[in-house]
This record gives sequence, structure tokens and C-alpha cells, in this order.
Amino acid sequence: MARTEQVLVLEPPNELKFKGPFTDVVTTNLKLGNPSDKNVCFKVKTTAPRRYCVRPNSGIIDAGTSINVSVMLQPFDYDPNEKSKHKFMVQSIFAPADCQDMEAVWKEAKADELMDSKLRCVFELPSENEKTEDDGLRMRRMPQMGNPTPSSNAMMKEEGPAARMIAMVVLFFILGTIIGKLVL
Repeated sequence: MARTEQVLVLEPPNELKFKGPFTDVVTTNLKLGNPSDKNVCFKVKTTAPRRYCVRPNSGIIDAGTSINVSVMLQPFDYDPNEKSKHKFMVQSIFAPADCQDMEAVWKEAKADELMDSKLRCVFELPSENEKTEDDGLRMRRMPQMGNPTPSSNAMMKEEGPAARMIAMVVLFFILGTIIGKLVL
């Protein structure tokens, strides 16, 4: 049996782009438009439900209107060599006239009434010239493949004299403890 073609218009139509850094929640928007003359029920599903928060993840879109869905990627350790296999599916069905219980609508839906669209996820890191500083705070950059990691001296200079003083106190304490143990 042929599947019904998706009535909703998705923007973007094929992929959701998430722009890093991925140390904080990264949000992208998905616009769902209903060009038809009937109300449409929708729900958004993903292959990685623990990695994303979707709001709203289901609802009814009135005829001739659209809604914005926020897709929030939770923080994680990004590996540029790992390709994302995460996908989203937007399912839809024409809303019955007496639509009171959304759960019942989806349970009673027939396969030939369901419409769906699939989107893949793309993770992008910002380019060097796009990295900005917020409120004058120093932002740390994660070392990337091929870039040498900064030496400990360079890190000390970035942290300032207070951090250097603490490091010296800790170092002398450890050395004193070791020498004290050897003497006794």
C-alpha cells in the first residue's frame, strides 16, 4: 500500500544543523508549516532520545499556519572524525474533527493515514573567525587534531599570577612532605 505524502512543509527539509562548540546546549529550529485546509497532528521522534530535548515534540498545527520546534542537543564530547548517525522523523496525520485525546489518535491511526519525513543531523564546529568572546570573558579553545597542545607554562600564563602562586605552594608542600619522609 502506498504511503501518503507528507502534508507538512519542513524548513529545513532534509537536515538539522547544530553548530558547536558542544560544551553547552546547542539549539536549532525546525519550522513545520501546514499549507492544507485541515488541522494536522504531528509528533517528532529521534534515534537518540537522551541526546536531544524537543519542544514542542507533538501537537496540532491549525490549517494554513506553522509552528517552530526547538531541537536542543545536550552537551557532549565532540569527535570531528565520528560521523553523526542521529536522525529525526516528523510524523503527521490529519486531525479528526473531535480531537480530544492525542494519544488515542496515534494509537488508532492506520498505516496508510500516517505521513512522515526524515531529517539527518549534522554537527559543525565554528570556523576560527566566528569564535567570539562573550561579556569580556576569556573563552578556552579545545585543542583540535593536528594542533599541538599548549605547554603547561603557557597555561600558567593564561591563568594569571594567583594560579601560579597556588601551584608553587602545592609543589613546595609535596616536595617538603617527600623530603620529610626520607629524612625520618
